[in-house]
Amino acid sequence: MRDPFIISGREFRSRLIVGTGKYKSFQETARALEASGADMVTVAVRRVNLDRSKESLLDYIDPNKYFLLPNTAGCYTADDTIRTARLAREVGLSDWIKLEVIGDQATLYPDVQATLEATEVLAKEGFTVLAYTSDDIVFAKRLVDAGASAVMPLGAPIGSGLGIQNAANLRILREMIMGVPLIVDAGVGTASDAAIAMELGYDGVLMNTGIAGAQEPVLMAEAMKHAVLAGRKAYLAGRMPRKLYATASSPLEGVVRWKGWDNLSS
Repeated sequence: MRDPFIISGREFRSRLIVGTGKYKSFQETARALEASGADMVTVAVRRVNLDRSKESLLDYIDPNKYFLLPNTAGCYTADDTIRTARLAREVGLSDWIKLEVIGDQATLYPDVQATLEATEVLAKEGFTVLAYTSDDIVFAKRLVDAGASAVMPLGAPIGSGLGIQNAANLRILREMIMGVPLIVDAGVGTASDAAIAMELGYDGVLMNTGIAGAQEPVLMAEAMKHAVLAGRKAYLAGRMPRKLYATASSPLEGVVRWKGWDNLSS
């Protein structure tokens, strides 16, 4: 069954999007990317050497193999976010941007109003905007109206590894927003978290710390690849109904009865 993952008219093979921060070395980053099977990776514009004057993370990401998604990590205002996105385009990274405007330093929760303002400006300038946001359905709808090509609600605070803490809200978002892809961004700590996100019907999962922070990042990257695939297939298959009481796997209805059983029981 063909099940394409399409954002703004571009099709991707993998529904797993992987970040590139927090690894022990650029070499480990490259190995984890390979093991993840991802074909879209994010790079923080403010944290890479854009002029290549010295060794850079960009030297380890093959542009013929991976689609580069710049992100605005570290930005706290709409204006700063807009400037960072423009810089990414000017240096030739991409006119796609993962928009991230932080509103609180302790929790790294997004400033949804500033995110909306930046989305409106950048979408009008021709950017393909993937907007990191809260699980607020009102602002999610406004982001779509403002021109976001994908909405990326958090599953838990960035880097927390707590897993999906807001499943009910994520379900509401999935039921009410069908016009653009929804991608869980932040909070995934292990493979089962990624599978749950996909089983909720989300189009993809973006993660960084869940892989980079593992004891064996390359092995965790491979686990995340399989979890995203399994979760998507389970969602498409449709899970069995939940029931309060047991239902026999081999029901007695229609079973041929042998008279000898009555004699044995007596």
